[in-house]
Amino acid sequence: MSFSWPSVFRVTLFILLIAAVVVACFTLPIEKIMKAFLIWVDRDLGPWGPLVLGVAYIPLTVLAVPASVLTLGGGYLFGLPVGFVADSIGATVGAGAAFLLGRTIGRSYVVSKLKDYPQFRSVAIAIQKSGFKIVFLLRLVPLLPFNMLNYLLSVTPVSFGEYMLASWLGMMPITLALVYVGTTLKDLSDVTHGWGEFSTTRWAFIISSLVVSVVLMVYVTKVSKSALDKALAESEDTDGITSSSTLPIVAESSVHLNQPLIVKIDSTEDNN
Repeated sequence: MSFSWPSVFRVTLFILLIAAVVVACFTLPIEKIMKAFLIWVDRDLGPWGPLVLGVAYIPLTVLAVPASVLTLGGGYLFGLPVGFVADSIGATVGAGAAFLLGRTIGRSYVVSKLKDYPQFRSVAIAIQKSGFKIVFLLRLVPLLPFNMLNYLLSVTPVSFGEYMLASWLGMMPITLALVYVGTTLKDLSDVTHGWGEFSTTRWAFIISSLVVSVVLMVYVTKVSKSALDKALAESEDTDGITSSSTLPIVAESSVHLNQPLIVKIDSTEDNN
């Protein structure tokens, strides 16, 4: 495999970015920093708080840092529906930023990591047939690591528009659930500090809502998993692709982003 100087430069940049993420995760108290950030948003930003919260998703998603604390914080600080809107838009924009990074300067590095995710082969094949549907189901089902999924999908033939819409819709259920939990935590905190009180009816509503939310999430995940497995199986059975050792991914960014490039992936060779 030949490398041009531009591709070497892009790989170097992306490796430095990954190294910075690793160093940050092991040397910085990420969770403590995010909690301090939420306190700052609550105390000092006023009506700008939801916007800043949404923007904060971009660096976290690009750096592959779990943003669940921010999602809970959106519900805790702003409740429904403001917290949900801020979290939903922020998570989608962050996913889009990671996707564009993987499709441009980080593409060569992402391609080199495909061998670490054997399940991705079926996903890449299925996306050729129905990109929107597969991306949507992948957001509902944890088939691949969520933080890495943005980068893996960036080298598939799915268009940026389909990716963004499918990601936004697919991430809505888990976002709504986490925001609701954050809102509930705020209510419980108010009671604990004597700032409010719950009637028996309110307690019954909270408990029943949490139970219903869990049941719905389990059901949605189960149905989505079945639909995803069926779609992947159908895609591999078409055109004799099952026996092929090639993987369809998009070409370099200098060509049309939807044009497939056939790259041979040999999982038996550790040196390639």
